[in-house]
Amino acid sequence: MSRRLPAKHVLMVFLASLLAPAVAAAEPGDAARGRKIYEQAECTQCHGLSGRGDGPVGLSLEKIDKSPGDWSNPAEAFKLDTDKDGQTGTRHDLRNVIVRGALVFGGSQMMGPTPGLSDDDLDDLVAFIGSLAAN
Repeated sequence: MSRRLPAKHVLMVFLASLLAPAVAAAEPGDAARGRKIYEQAECTQCHGLSGRGDGPVGLSLEKIDKSPGDWSNPAEAFKLDTDKDGQTGTRHDLRNVIVRGALVFGGSQMMGPTPGLSDDDLDDLVAFIGSLAAN
């Protein structure tokens, strides 16, 4: 003899199954705090506050065809696969470049390492950079 669940339980299970992927896909980090780190680490010098590669140094680098990445279009800006997992520009790849610099992964020597950031700082900074693509 099979026992049927009340309709409200079925509905709750259904709604929970819809929400589970969204909760699992939530990215760590506080983009507002990441913006402050972005500014303090002087990322704005090359990438600009908007992340479009339009900072004062970034604009001068364009003249020698070395423009920094445009974070508003991360597919074009970040093509490194630092962990060799077959996916470029992932959060992990970006963290690796921030910590170790791009040159060690075959990228530009212009993007040097950014020392002294905690794991939380890195999560926040990556969250902010990710938010630039939405603008």
